[in-house]
Amino acid sequence: MTQIGFIGLGMMGVPMADRLLDRGFTLTVQDADRARQEGFLARHPNARGAHGARDFAACSALITMLPNSDIIDEVVLGLLPHLVAGTTIIDMSSADPNRTRTLARKLREKQVDLIDAPVSGGVKKAVAGTLAIMAGGDPEVLQRTRPLLEAMGTNITHVGPVGAGHALKALNNYVSAAALIATAEAIHVGAAFGIEPPVIVDVINASTGRNNTTENKARQFMLNGAFNSGFSLALQAKDVGIATALGRAMGKSMRLGEHVDAITHAAADELGPAADHTELYRYVD
Repeated sequence: MTQIGFIGLGMMGVPMADRLLDRGFTLTVQDADRARQEGFLARHPNARGAHGARDFAACSALITMLPNSDIIDEVVLGLLPHLVAGTTIIDMSSADPNRTRTLARKLREKQVDLIDAPVSGGVKKAVAGTLAIMAGGDPEVLQRTRPLLEAMGTNITHVGPVGAGHALKALNNYVSAAALIATAEAIHVGAAFGIEPPVIVDVINASTGRNNTTENKARQFMLNGAFNSGFSLALQAKDVGIATALGRAMGKSMRLGEHVDAITHAAADELGPAADHTELYRYVD
């Protein structure tokens, strides 16, 4: 696989595409924001800009990094008439796993494969090419795409059949959101009691409550009021909603999950679409 399509040049998409170019892959790129696409091409004159679905016809694989299942379905199904048999779609977005399975069935009718391979690690790890990638789909198809994934991540795990990657990504982000909310509440309560917030964070990091928020977000983005980690609150709320919807579909009670879902969605509604997910710190106060 050398001619690769890449659709979605957002905060994560750009460094991921950068890493593919660094590994020698030839990219045809597209973004709904034409200025963003042109900016990427200005930095990478060897990449090709797409202006329509036909421009991806020669690609053996297409990577999508898009906001949600509605957009993924629209983009991928719009491409489908122009793709040749044997093409592989690698969806690295966060999406509804049941809709991913439905999309995969439609693609298979045209002999196009789908791997769902969402990522974890944020912009910092995307830049470094050290993302964790959880992949769902046929093992043989995954093996064909592994060189692409290895350009972007160092921890690539086949987690199950198609849709399993998206399911696990949503569940991971639910756990992350729950820990962030718990950490924020603990800091605010401790501060009200007279304990300095940095002391709270340091002690938790040396104790059993240590988590990704206390280690990588509290001092870096929350206590200093920066709130600029690079992952939006709206996307976090979307992922938590996917996780709790999956729980209901599987007949599994997620009592804590429903509370985390309600808090993240209420915060996203109040703080607006531009809010970073670390702003939950000030919302729960």
